[in-house]
Order: sequence, then C-alpha cells, then structure tokens
Amino acid sequence: ILTSYESFTDPGLVEKLKAKGIKKYLGFELPVELCKERYGQHFQVVLRDLRQSDDMRVLDFDGHHIFLTFSFSEFGQEFRYE
Repeated sequence: ILTSYESFTDPGLVEKLKAKGIKKYLGFELPVELCKERYGQHFQVVLRDLRQSDDMRVLDFDGHHIFLTFSFSEFGQEFRYE
C-alpha cells in the first residue's frame, strides 16, 4: 500500500484496515523509488488518485505478483501487527 501514515502501526491506519476486515498483518517497507521503477505507469495512476483527504492506496494486492516483482533482499525490516 501507499500511505501517508507515519508507520504501519499508526492507530489511524490500524483502524482503517480493521474496517476493511484486516485485523492482523505483516509487511515489509520498500523504497518508493524502487516501486516507481517496477510499477511504472501503474504507480503514477495510483498516486494521482491519492487525494489530500485519502491516506491509503493499494498499489498491488496480488502477493504472487509482488514476490515476482521484488527480491527478498530488497525488502526492508519486517513489521507485524496483531
């Protein structure tokens, strides 16, 4: 996801995800520039759709595609929320 929250455990983001039925999650931060490079025009479309009142956009929801797009060595430190 692309988000304007300061962290992936920010209470506002946690509540937003809970409202979507996501009560626990794990993830890895990726450099924005790397995402721009790999997703190209799709990244720009998603970013353009991000309005000031929005705070979260899904760049890719297909885990299989994400694992094909990025190497594990490119992933940042893991974060978890439960």
